Amino acid sequence: MESVRQNFVGVGGVRLAADTLGQADAPPVILLHGGGQTRWSWGESVGRLAAEGFRVINVDLRGHGESDWAPGGDYAFESFTGDLRAIIAATGGRPFIVGASLGGLTALLTCGEPPFADVAGLVLVDIAPRIASAGTDRVVGFMRATSKGFATLEEAATAIAEYLPHRTRPVRPEGLAKNLRQGDDGLYRWHWDPAFIQQRPNWSPQDFEARLMRATRAITAPILFVRGGNSDVLTAAIAQTLAAELPRAEFAEVAGAEHMLAGDENTAFTQAILPFLLAHTSRVNAND
Repeated sequence: MESVRQNFVGVGGVRLAADTLGQADAPPVILLHGGGQTRWSWGESVGRLAAEGFRVINVDLRGHGESDWAPGGDYAFESFTGDLRAIIAATGGRPFIVGASLGGLTALLTCGEPPFADVAGLVLVDIAPRIASAGTDRVVGFMRATSKGFATLEEAATAIAEYLPHRTRPVRPEGLAKNLRQGDDGLYRWHWDPAFIQQRPNWSPQDFEARLMRATRAITAPILFVRGGNSDVLTAAIAQTLAAELPRAEFAEVAGAEHMLAGDENTAFTQAILPFLLAHTSRVNAND
């Protein structure tokens, strides 16, 4: 089964690159990666979901991967959610959304704020309306510290190994080529617009958390929160509190994984979300 490359048009005419895999009439699943990642971050989950009978639309967010960089550095959540609405409209039907980190926040706001996107279900990957600031600060700190680039792929591999010591370091760094691009100056830089990380929010963490919680409670579609067992972003304590506050939501945990679940424990991650997707496929074409 081969994927088909396609482009969507987002807010402000930004071109959004995507790959689609699976039968055209299969239940659609839109994958949204995390900030600073690309659509390659899902690994073998894409093929596995397609093999299980889903049509997988694997998207590069604006400013990431092969999608356009946003004119004027427009990386406001209103633009990310506008992009997702355009993808949903072009996809047709009532899709599932699987979003990691930034992709999950985008999905949550798209479905929980007007105009409410109609989806079959939401899978939020190591992200929730309440998260640990220490964990997100660590992620953003790494992105900012490495945004100027690397002299060699080996240097990049060393930086990643220091940031993700729980992962086995690849014997050969050439595999990083999908995540880095070499500029005219010879430096290797991540596949995302540096303006994305330079943008500062115009809201307080407390206000944003309240906004996310309101959006979560407004969503009528089934929600699955999946956390890494060792995550410092969506911690076990926060997940336990949210489970009490959001009794309709489902929760799953991937042992041994940190914030980037699909990269840490890919097989276990896919196994964690498949039962939820299969259980709610009837909602894709339902009228309720």
